[in-house]
Amino acid sequence: MTQHPTPTPTVPVTSDVPEIEAFASRVADLVASGLDEHALTAAIRDDLADTLAAGFDLPLDKTRPDPERYVMYPLHVAADGSFSIASAVWNVGQGTPVHGHETWGVVGIHRGVEVETRFEKPTRPDLPLVAEGTEEWGAGQVTVCCTTDDDVHQVRCGGDEPVVGIHVYGADIGTLPRRSYDPDTGAVHWFTSTWAR
Repeated sequence: MTQHPTPTPTVPVTSDVPEIEAFASRVADLVASGLDEHALTAAIRDDLADTLAAGFDLPLDKTRPDPERYVMYPLHVAADGSFSIASAVWNVGQGTPVHGHETWGVVGIHRGVEVETRFEKPTRPDLPLVAEGTEEWGAGQVTVCCTTDDDVHQVRCGGDEPVVGIHVYGADIGTLPRRSYDPDTGAVHWFTSTWAR
């Protein structure tokens, strides 16, 4: 297993999309309220569902797929790194490795279909991972993707068009070192997603 890397410094980001900034303000209030992770993610899930249902447009440069790999564009990054909101984009046929988050997260689908396979969080680094099931999430649907006690999954584009998700995390996810897993062996490697620009 590689050594846990050090996070890079947070660079604050604000969005030109009024609905995203209003949502970010509400998330900031929830984060500051002291709720435990499960209550916090449930409240953010409900707010994101309402935000998606009301509708908003994202700039084209925040929904553009990369031909080589999935990408995450920063929509809002809190100055203190306490949370971030990303536009996560997978092109047709693209997906992630099996990975964790090291923090809580809520995911809503702006457009397209995201396929998620969940795994039991490993208690040892040398055992194959156990899959818990696969679900499809379509436009407008929202799920709590992770809490620190339950955060291992794999995600891919499930349709014939790119999928664009709104991902909210309890950290600056573009600078946060995270674990990826070999599902067959349980081997762990650390990585950082890094923000697309």
